[in-house]
Amino acid sequence: MRILIVDDDPFAGAMAEAILNAEGHDCLLVENAVEALDALGEERNGFDLVISDMHMPLLSGLDLFREMRDRGVAIPFVLLTGDDPEPLRAQAPGLAACLIKDASLEATLPAAVAGL
Repeated sequence: MRILIVDDDPFAGAMAEAILNAEGHDCLLVENAVEALDALGEERNGFDLVISDMHMPLLSGLDLFREMRDRGVAIPFVLLTGDDPEPLRAQAPGLAACLIKDASLEATLPAAVAGL
């Protein structure tokens, strides 16, 4: 699966990328939502999934999700957060998943991606 990872924290982004690369996925890591929208606009990338951090400068992960949907981009979207995921799920019922960004991510992220 071709996955776009969006995270302004280089360590967290690299960790998500390493987890998914180990599962055999092809990942592109970008630092913010603006770069993500640019990458999504390039048809040659052909992403199957977007995984984004919630709290980022410029646009949050939820803002990115909403902007993608406003542009007609219906790629499944997984939101990663350090906050309680339930209120975020309620704000954006179209999310494929909303996962806690903690030590359990090594298990929860591959499981969520496999479930798509």
